[in-house]
Amino acid sequence: MFELSPEALVGYLASALVVVSLTMTSVVRLRIISLLGSITFVVYGLLIDSAPIVVTNAAIMFINLWFLRKEFASGSGHGFDLGASHIRPDSPFLRDFVEFHLIDIHRFQPDFVLTSGDDVTSWLLTRDGLPAGLLIGRVTGTTMTIDLDYVLRAYRDSRLGHWLFGRGADVFRRDGIDTVRSYGSTDTHRKYLVRMGFHPVAGTDVLDLDL
Repeated sequence: MFELSPEALVGYLASALVVVSLTMTSVVRLRIISLLGSITFVVYGLLIDSAPIVVTNAAIMFINLWFLRKEFASGSGHGFDLGASHIRPDSPFLRDFVEFHLIDIHRFQPDFVLTSGDDVTSWLLTRDGLPAGLLIGRVTGTTMTIDLDYVLRAYRDSRLGHWLFGRGADVFRRDGIDTVRSYGSTDTHRKYLVRMGFHPVAGTDVLDLDL
């Protein structure tokens, strides 16, 4: 009967983790699983006394740690690589962006329909200067009601939302907005809003964030 040695099992586990990491669409999950894979490969290298495996994967481990530190620092710190810029609601880019990602958008906000009007405002969310998401809302007085709060799958774990509704909230204040309102259309979306600091309004399905 074919039996694997403990060393071989560790090696196969490390290989499996690396393969799984490559299937991740989320940048953060990719880095975390790759980190676990590199740590396991370091252990494997020590078990079989292979210095090249240890050195190579130790380097990969520190690279993953460096990127993860940058990833979480950008969301919870000053967020210099995160941004939100106004974009016209009737912009061809905005319409193409929504159309391309509409199926994924409806997974979290199934009632979303792209509308236009004088009260509609929109922001393009960016990461490292590249499009990462979209925020569309309607402004009444000093309150903005969110119609769409969408972040690309690759950046959903990068704390872009924490920055936008936290340290980056000046993008709203500059427009005279002091309350951001949203509706938890699905359980997943509602839990996300609560994590962002929104609080439920008693007796309704509305959640507010006071800036």
